[in-house]
Amino acid sequence: MPLDDEVDRLPAAVGTRVREARVRRGWTLDQCADASGVSRRMIVNVEAGTTNASLATLLRLATALQVSLASLVAEPAGSGPVTITRPDDREPVWAGESGATAVLVASADTPDMLELWDWRLAPGQVHHSEAHRPGTRELLHVQAGRVLLTVGGTEHVLRAGDAASLAGDVAHSYACDGRGPARFSLAVFEPRARVRP
Repeated sequence: MPLDDEVDRLPAAVGTRVREARVRRGWTLDQCADASGVSRRMIVNVEAGTTNASLATLLRLATALQVSLASLVAEPAGSGPVTITRPDDREPVWAGESGATAVLVASADTPDMLELWDWRLAPGQVHHSEAHRPGTRELLHVQAGRVLLTVGGTEHVLRAGDAASLAGDVAHSYACDGRGPARFSLAVFEPRARVRP
């Protein structure tokens, strides 16, 4: 497959899934924009597959549509007891300068969102994350380099081998805090929105 086709494939697939989730809810573009806080123009671009939306935008859409981020960005999971993903089948959901990436490695098909991510950051790079749904927890394990983890305004320096359990329902960020690149695994558990009867 040509490189251009590989680059264009993920935004097009995400766009189709966002449109399908919006239609299932019976929402117009304006209703989706109101519920998610994402502009109507951006939703149109996402659904058309003409933009590589940020993680923050995709999280807002997933939360409003009451679907997991994985259901928007990952290949559909198999129906058996084990689903295996291969490195060649994964595309970065987020890419920054100097080769920084966030790749969704695996997700579980459960009522709640459960995801495993592989992050790579270049020196000085920071990724800011808005607060996720109440009750969200994250587990971070540094494999290489140093990561400056900031949660609710408090900074924590993590070195290779260090791990952290953190609240994901407050604003947080990850930064490469060394002279070399940083790599870390991130597991995210986000409970599904509960609708009161």
